[in-house]
Amino acid sequence: MTVSRVVELEGHIIDSGMMGSAFSIVMDMGGEFDVEEFEVGRRKDERSYARMRVSAEDEETLRSILHELHQNGANPADPADATLTPAPDDQVVPEGFYSTTNHPTDVRYEGEWVGVERMEMDCAVVVEDTDDGPRAYTKVLNAVEAGDRIVTGEGGIRVKPPERPRNGGGAFGFMRGGVSSERPSETTIRQVAEAIAETKAEGGNVLVVAGPALIHTGAREDLARLVREGFVDALSAGNGFAVHDIERDLFGTSLGVNTETADHARKGHKHHIYTISEVIRAGSIPEAVEQGVVESGVMYQCIENDVPYVLAGSIRDDGPLPDTITDAVEAQNAIREQAHDADMVLMLSTLLHSVAVGNCLPSDTRVVCVDINPATVTQLLDRGSAQAVGMVTDIGTFVPTLADELLG
Repeated sequence: MTVSRVVELEGHIIDSGMMGSAFSIVMDMGGEFDVEEFEVGRRKDERSYARMRVSAEDEETLRSILHELHQNGANPADPADATLTPAPDDQVVPEGFYSTTNHPTDVRYEGEWVGVERMEMDCAVVVEDTDDGPRAYTKVLNAVEAGDRIVTGEGGIRVKPPERPRNGGGAFGFMRGGVSSERPSETTIRQVAEAIAETKAEGGNVLVVAGPALIHTGAREDLARLVREGFVDALSAGNGFAVHDIERDLFGTSLGVNTETADHARKGHKHHIYTISEVIRAGSIPEAVEQGVVESGVMYQCIENDVPYVLAGSIRDDGPLPDTITDAVEAQNAIREQAHDADMVLMLSTLLHSVAVGNCLPSDTRVVCVDINPATVTQLLDRGSAQAVGMVTDIGTFVPTLADELLG
């Protein structure tokens, strides 16, 4: 017995490839489709619309197909209210709960669509009544509380993946996703600079996610310039980044190597341990700056210019610095706050932190990921951050050139 359901696609569904993807999903998963209505937008500002009946041999197959279509922006033509099920206990979600994508999402509640706040992937959706009306928002599983009304199943949910613009897209026109080492570096860096400037002009926030390689390659002073001049609104990094940034101030080295001459300093392998000791002695990075122990660098400029930072610890950290958050869940929550405040994110030569921050970002946040290793950007895209633009180049070239573009 054949079962079927009608779904709708709306927007720039041809340009973005959404319609072709929908056809492929149905065919690859053993279903059939019939396009019942198709209206093509004939101008750049017009949207297209398709109404498609999807059929399968049984309910289970149809449900699997509809789930995949839903993740790609095809929504039921006859939506009912979302099903809400109370969480049975703290950190326990109901069976069949809806696990979010990172795309903008609405849930249908009492006949009205309610936008889901704080979108990020792999979360539950909680719906509650407030004095100002219904509210829907995401919660990570370890934050779920007993009694939270959790959205379950696929019904009453509308997903809206970002669309590829038909026009140039302004300064952000180059941000079409993908990884390439063939793009002209200077042109692309100039476009990144224009995108940052446009974000700041619109009152947006720029988050920088940085790895220790940025210090090792000699780009420290240029990132510090960008912080000082107000182009960086928040910094997310690890213990190692801050240690080597401050080591450069105290000893002129990064991991024991002079970043200007590439010479290995005598007993330079001890410099990062001495650095940690000096900061611990001062009490923290802000206190080390206040006491005159630290007088330059990225962390110095963050303190001097009130730029918030999160240093997330790892199992391999030396020390760590007093400012480093060693509780993984606490660090993740701190990163999450940064991510939700960001309008544009620069991920600079750090695989683990790029993926960690990327997991917290909604898909309409602009992301530029720069690394000498293309696998870093590929893994970020594979994890679901499809909006990321990858640039494969030396971070020691990228950051100074970017600073020159922005600061003249």
